[in-house]
Amino acid sequence: TDEQGIAMKVYNGISLALEILVLYVKMTLTWFHCLYQFFVPPEPKSVKGEIILITGAGHGMGRETALRFGKLGGIIVCVDINPTGNQETVDMIKEQKGKAYRYECDVTDREAIAVLAEKIRREVGEVTMLVNNAGIMPCKPLLQTSEKEIRTSFEVNIIAHLWLLQTFLPSMMERNHGHIVAMSSMAGVVGLRNLVPYCATKFAVRGLMEALHEELREDKTKDYSGVSVQII
Repeated sequence: TDEQGIAMKVYNGISLALEILVLYVKMTLTWFHCLYQFFVPPEPKSVKGEIILITGAGHGMGRETALRFGKLGGIIVCVDINPTGNQETVDMIKEQKGKAYRYECDVTDREAIAVLAEKIRREVGEVTMLVNNAGIMPCKPLLQTSEKEIRTSFEVNIIAHLWLLQTFLPSMMERNHGHIVAMSSMAGVVGLRNLVPYCATKFAVRGLMEALHEELREDKTKDYSGVSVQII
């Protein structure tokens, strides 16, 4: 009837207005929160004494991350498939009076990661921060990219994250203390030419970390607020 139609339109109008109001309030609160943090930033987390495992530590971003954390007092566990570069990173950390250990491991090999974890527990202690940094980036058009390059990209850039998480996250959850960091890229935000498989893996890293954050946050069986998840 006409009355029912009018009532439905009124109801829909009110619902829409309320949704817009709620959205506006949330946006306003978020804006004030961001403004507050800009002027009153939270204190940086201390990593002094934390056992920090960094994959791909033998060069590039992994090495720079290891050096920085070493300066901040972290106990650095350098993991790389390249022993020469890995040793160079350890030597550089020790030169700046930091503590570092070197381990070689193929992070795509789940069994090798399990062996590595046990060795680190015996020789260093429980890992309290995991930095999933190892990655490769074939740069060429998709149709010129080999099957091996595609498979290796996914194994190193995303599947290895899962193996490392399944290995080191349980102890962090048990003690409600830990920090997981995953290196993504601008290629995980926008698609880029000549980097199709790489972009796919970096988008996957974003999805993995967002889902893991929600899984820990929504778990009502235990408090995991002491386990932080971050993507860079």
